[in-house]
Amino acid sequence: MVGNVPVGGDAPITVQTMTNTPTEDVRATLDQIRRCEEVGADIIRVSCPTEESTRDFKKITRGARIPIVADIHFHYKRALEAADAGAACLRINPGNIGSAQRVAEVVRAAKANGCAIRIGVNAGSLEKDLLEKYGEPCPEALIESALDHIKLLQDHDFHEFKVAVKASDLFLAVAAYHGLAETVDCPLHLGITEAGGLIGGTVKSSIGMGSLLWAGIGDTIRVSLSAEPEQEIKVGFEMLKSLGLRTRGVRVVSCPSCSRQGFDVIRTVEALEARLEHIKTPMSLSILGCVVNGPGEARETDIGLTGGGAGKHMVYLRGVTDHTVESEDMLDHIVRLVEAKAAEIDAGQATAFDPHALPAEAAE
Repeated sequence: MVGNVPVGGDAPITVQTMTNTPTEDVRATLDQIRRCEEVGADIIRVSCPTEESTRDFKKITRGARIPIVADIHFHYKRALEAADAGAACLRINPGNIGSAQRVAEVVRAAKANGCAIRIGVNAGSLEKDLLEKYGEPCPEALIESALDHIKLLQDHDFHEFKVAVKASDLFLAVAAYHGLAETVDCPLHLGITEAGGLIGGTVKSSIGMGSLLWAGIGDTIRVSLSAEPEQEIKVGFEMLKSLGLRTRGVRVVSCPSCSRQGFDVIRTVEALEARLEHIKTPMSLSILGCVVNGPGEARETDIGLTGGGAGKHMVYLRGVTDHTVESEDMLDHIVRLVEAKAAEIDAGQATAFDPHALPAEAAE
């Protein structure tokens, strides 16, 4: 458990990110956390490198609606302070904080405060003895580092931990996660670290993390992008939605557009994605520019739109043609339909017309 969020086993794969505001700026940090909460973040990590940051960390844990992970680097006292300040989890490598006594103190603080621990092995900061042993970062070195840290916790009878073996080289990271998954039975935190910018990092993370998730490996994910934290959450959910592992919000099926399009598909999809961000209900929407593949795709979604001639476009509801809409009314009309469908789903209403539910005279 990370706070009130289960991680591992049959629990849903959680999506998390990390703040990039100064932790001492409580208002800015909470504002950023709030934006991440609004797009679905399950867990969020906050850096605690100084005594001042852990002092203000308490205000952040009290103000957030989701569990907060305290990111501790090497100073074990920050872990003790963060645990007392309401951290749901400590991101710390036990072997990097010094003596066995310090490890014991951190474990006691975690137990006393109900904190989990995330062991975060990274190819960029492997222990010197492992680099000397293996010559360079490699899957075996990452796995051995993780196992060493795990043993330190288990020797103190602490078992509420998850483990990451991250690397910016996706082949290295994927191989390390596969090897670790075969070796241990604990929740794994997935990530391709320092993946890059929004587009490049999304592609790289999707290839690496997507292949692991497809193989059944991974219990919680963080997409590491040089982009705002809320973008990491959006990409994470899109990854899980594509694999059928979690559903949240509107899944848009849209064509890349061509000269046959009856309306500007690209701008329409951009506008709809922005205007439908507030919808949390899982549902599907297809936006297709013409009638070549459009009808087939539209029949497979909750709501569909295919481009037609003379500025009139066909709307599909529940897989069948229902009515047309003109170009100038199209955006507002689709938004209203999606909102109505979301309300219907949330209310638990039947999605198919049932004449037997009507009075006899009406059914006739």
